[in-house]
Amino acid sequence: MSEVKDLKKNLFYERTKAWDKLTDKQIEESKTINDGYKKFLDKSKTEREFVFNTIKLIEKNGYVSLKDVYLNKQPLQIGDKVYLESNEKTIALAIIGKQPLNSGINMVGAHIDSPRLDLKPLPLYEESDIAMLKTHYYGGVKKFQWVATPLAIHGVIYKANGEKVEIVIGEDEKDPIFVISDILPHLAKDQYTKKIGEAITGESLNVIIGSIPISDDDSTDKVKLTVMKLLNEKYGITEKDFINAEIEIVPAGKARDVGIDRGLIGAYAHDDRVCSYIGLKAILDAGIPNKTSILYLSDKEEIGSVGNTGAQSDFLEYFVSILTTLTSKENKDINVKDVLYNSIMLSADVNAAFDPNFKNAYEANNSTYLGRGVGIMKYTGSRGKSGASDASSQLMYKVTKLLDENQIIWQVGELGKVDQGGGGTIAKFAAKLGIEVVDVGIPLLNMHAPLELASKVDIFMTYLAFKVFIQS
Repeated sequence: MSEVKDLKKNLFYERTKAWDKLTDKQIEESKTINDGYKKFLDKSKTEREFVFNTIKLIEKNGYVSLKDVYLNKQPLQIGDKVYLESNEKTIALAIIGKQPLNSGINMVGAHIDSPRLDLKPLPLYEESDIAMLKTHYYGGVKKFQWVATPLAIHGVIYKANGEKVEIVIGEDEKDPIFVISDILPHLAKDQYTKKIGEAITGESLNVIIGSIPISDDDSTDKVKLTVMKLLNEKYGITEKDFINAEIEIVPAGKARDVGIDRGLIGAYAHDDRVCSYIGLKAILDAGIPNKTSILYLSDKEEIGSVGNTGAQSDFLEYFVSILTTLTSKENKDINVKDVLYNSIMLSADVNAAFDPNFKNAYEANNSTYLGRGVGIMKYTGSRGKSGASDASSQLMYKVTKLLDENQIIWQVGELGKVDQGGGGTIAKFAAKLGIEVVDVGIPLLNMHAPLELASKVDIFMTYLAFKVFIQS
């Protein structure tokens, strides 16, 4: 019997339950990292907020704007820390390593946008003595999850005079919250006959913002006017200013521990701010690496990585090109294509954890699980790997060997059954630049819901994975 057990141990692949492997010191370190993540997430519910808070944090840790360095034509030296942001919605930071840049860069790439509701350009209207805001959902949402739930307003408005106004309403305990109404079950006969994806339509995702009319019997749209009066008094804006705004409706409330044992974190926007924050924490803690290391946090992944802040833009290539210029002795020693083709990226994105309530959607042997460490996805895509970036076997070997050598608990999986659906990440856009790339991240339950669930031990193992990769 012992021989059979030895054979199984030596020949079979088995996922490890990560909690069982933590030392007392690691448990304390994990608590510190997860508490820091929750605090950062609570104040970073939009891309702009995430970039703003990232810059505040990295500048305290010695990072300087690459624009200033580039304008002054200052050469970059080993250990220098620089960053570059674009439109306040995407950012890349680098620490110059000991090896020359043309030996390649170790990159961690994640995205900082999340599914949400955006306000339309002219959102405010009144009907039946209720003032409401028209929205346009962003990314892959289940629309029925956004009704009858507490919501908050986050965003920026540029007034006619060019002044930038930042708005956050619904997060402070003294703030009002906002809500989208749903029909009561007593009158939901017609709704019950519809498919679940059609029960709530996009055009019905209208946010209630006011209900008290202004005290003037001769006015029309009296509730709408009350709302605009209050907004004008607090922010100095008019209805026209909504046209020059980026305002997002997100779930209200803070990240919370889940379960009597507090093993999970429930929050809005784990996808993909959990990997973004962990990547940020890892590069700040890594010290001076052997190879130059980059953390790239992009926008618009949830709608295809489009636009000049998405991963399909040339922002990352532009960032690397400036680094090559400023680390080259004669500004021609290093070719940016050589750098990219010798680089490796961990595409840091979340994966779907196996859900025992919906196990028919998963293939159990090739799923990732809560509490079993950082998840590796060799490929994403849909059905016949459509839209995937398929990592090479040699890259898989490098990554798994690195994790094994550093006693980091990892698991491998894919996004559900083959013909069930699928999804994508920024990996394919990094691969287009010639970068070797594989998806590495944290398994989630409730992905894309207003409340997503992540395991604290998976977050910790992912932090360790990113850190050793950056240092390697």
